[in-house]
Amino acid sequence: MKTCIPLSPCSFSKYFHSFAFFGIFQTRQYAHPAAKNHYEEESAKFPGAKANYTHSLELVPPESREPFPVYRVMDREGQILNTSEEPKLDQEFVQKMYKDMTMLNTMDRILYESQRQGRISFYMTNYGEEATHIGSAAALKPDDLVYGQYREAGVLLWRGFTLDDFMNQCYGNCDDEGKGKQMPVHYGSRKLNFVTISSPLSTQMPQAVGSAYALKRAGTGNCVIVYFGDGAASEGDALVAFNFAATLDCPVVFFCRNNGFAISTPTYEQYRGDAVAGRGPAFGLTTIRVDGNDVLAVYNATKAAATFAVKHNKPVILEAMTYRLGHHSTSDDSSAYRSIEEVNQWDATDQPITRLRKYMEQKGWWNESQEKDWRDSTRKQVLKAFGEAEKRPKPNWKEMFTDVYKDLPPHLKEQMKAMEDHIAKYKEHYPLSAYKS
Repeated sequence: MKTCIPLSPCSFSKYFHSFAFFGIFQTRQYAHPAAKNHYEEESAKFPGAKANYTHSLELVPPESREPFPVYRVMDREGQILNTSEEPKLDQEFVQKMYKDMTMLNTMDRILYESQRQGRISFYMTNYGEEATHIGSAAALKPDDLVYGQYREAGVLLWRGFTLDDFMNQCYGNCDDEGKGKQMPVHYGSRKLNFVTISSPLSTQMPQAVGSAYALKRAGTGNCVIVYFGDGAASEGDALVAFNFAATLDCPVVFFCRNNGFAISTPTYEQYRGDAVAGRGPAFGLTTIRVDGNDVLAVYNATKAAATFAVKHNKPVILEAMTYRLGHHSTSDDSSAYRSIEEVNQWDATDQPITRLRKYMEQKGWWNESQEKDWRDSTRKQVLKAFGEAEKRPKPNWKEMFTDVYKDLPPHLKEQMKAMEDHIAKYKEHYPLSAYKS
């Protein structure tokens, strides 16, 4: 018996199998019951994947699934879009968010200019990404462990890193906890549970997974959050970290700041597919994408991700979509690869600080007079810390031999003695007064 039927997943029945030949679909009854059972099997039994069988060949294009939506709480005018999603944060808490975001912005401007004046060697601003820092930091517990990339100063600011701490590190003076051994903006703080930043992209990601695994084993009830950019997500270490976290069931939040550029490389040249969030399901990671310019949405998303990670001992990818308004660093001129008009358009229409200010004004929590007083105060505070850090001497030069070994080994003792003899002989050629004795 021949019959024409449409090609669809429903074209399989209990006793018949359909196959195509010159556009005609022919059905037949199986001669042997075993053949019937073979074709009835719906789920593949291979150990490498969980999937159903199909009898229609199909090349699946990447556009076949919808991109992850971007979660947000308020629009660009600070209006709440869904009242049930508004976090129940009190006035003082929201004002701290705003003050930390604006303080970070002021510090960035002054330190950026100081580098241009040759007073520090290097700097990276956080313009346009302040909501990703403060929104995420505010949602974490103080003893959750943080691995930064190099643009997360706001996370430290929220946790209590002082202006003096920032300035001392950027100047590498005697009060810098790193004793002048790191480049500027490579912050770290043991007491604030913030692992010291290192320059190479994504090295912190497998380390964060290892720490999360340790926390899981210890049963502390804490998670690890690791920050990285869209460019770092293209590094091999990122993919290794995703896979380790998924297979070892680690309570880690992978927080991607997708700011549009990996230094000078725009995202459309970096990757295909659904950005970074699109990789989550492929690695078996719970995933969320959020408006990174909406501090309330970042807060909600990070809180949900951290809670899930700890409760289930599972990793989460959180991709925060934002825009880098500043240059990548003081070593970069972004006008070489994007227009000034583009930057100004983003600054004028989707600035996270402006959005939060509008939200507070609508609540009656902020006004023009408070704004002026706070802006004046932040500038004075930053300049005061800046001036004091600049006057402090550099660490004693002998510090270059410390903090690697618990006990100084013979070869370093020999080198230190040679250096002491050299300086004693030629001390007039060295600015010893600029170093702590």
